[in-house]
Amino acid sequence: MVLERVLTGLAAVPFLLAAAAAPAGADAQVVLRFTDPEIVESSGLAVVDGLFVTVNDSGDTGRVFAVDPATGDTVGVTRWAEDPVDVEAVAPAGDGSVWVGDIGDNPGSRDSVTVARVPVGRGDRSVAGSAGPATYTLVHPEGPQDAESLLVDPRTGGLVVVSKTIFGAEVLEAPVRLDPDRPNELVAVGGALPVATDGAFFPDGRHLVLRDYARAVVYTWPGLEQVGEVRLPEQQQGEGIAVDERGRVFVSSEGVEAPVLRVPLPAAVRDAVEPEEPEEPSPGPATAPDGSGGLGVDLTEVEEADRPEWPWFLGGFVALGVLLALVRSLRPR
Repeated sequence: MVLERVLTGLAAVPFLLAAAAAPAGADAQVVLRFTDPEIVESSGLAVVDGLFVTVNDSGDTGRVFAVDPATGDTVGVTRWAEDPVDVEAVAPAGDGSVWVGDIGDNPGSRDSVTVARVPVGRGDRSVAGSAGPATYTLVHPEGPQDAESLLVDPRTGGLVVVSKTIFGAEVLEAPVRLDPDRPNELVAVGGALPVATDGAFFPDGRHLVLRDYARAVVYTWPGLEQVGEVRLPEQQQGEGIAVDERGRVFVSSEGVEAPVLRVPLPAAVRDAVEPEEPEEPSPGPATAPDGSGGLGVDLTEVEEADRPEWPWFLGGFVALGVLLALVRSLRPR
């Protein structure tokens, strides 16, 4: 496990250097810090019913943490399995629940992976055992692949899995109707940034965002055309990203008392993910008890001017050179 993490970190170095040339967003805002000492390797992030939801990386029992954004305190823990293999992601599932992705596969040895629909919210509960959550088996079309990103298309409810590979991620769709009794084959629909560690859809369903350890990239859906990107704030090991019902982007990281940060998007990207047409008149967005919006916290919008994209191409060449140097240095002599 330690060796795998070291190799993953080395592999990510070129992409960290390249991401340093990506357009920078406005200063990130600290929304909270996880106060629960049991949240030590936050891997995956979602916003559900005004709460942040996260899971620990592989090595933990099957449990999901619901965190109050006003305090950073854990206000609910759902136990759903005793011994999952490698939990890496969490995504909104509607009706006070989340999809938990047991989809990690660093050694590339799993014939299949699983996702489970787990209830979350305030208060502790257990859905483990024979009467456990609805669990489904997923199969990669070309054999085992490591993955850390699980997304839900808000228009169809369909699941999207994104592999975590050095030379570019593979974006795969699951059947909209999952079969609980047999493997559900994923279908490759396109490529995305390398070393993807998490992702989320925007509320419009026309765009999604993926992140690696240093940047986030927004794509159209289902075309997967790149809309723009933003350099993320420095984090210990950034493996979580979430988008709330208002289209705000949040990122999280592994580590004890790790912060959840709100990252404003560049103006051009923010404009692109706006709804195509005005929605029907309504009383307004869903509000928390304090009337401040879904997360119940006041976050000021920060404007950001457009930045040129040419530095990213320069960074890409630098990244390639570093990668080749690393490969040559590891060859036996």
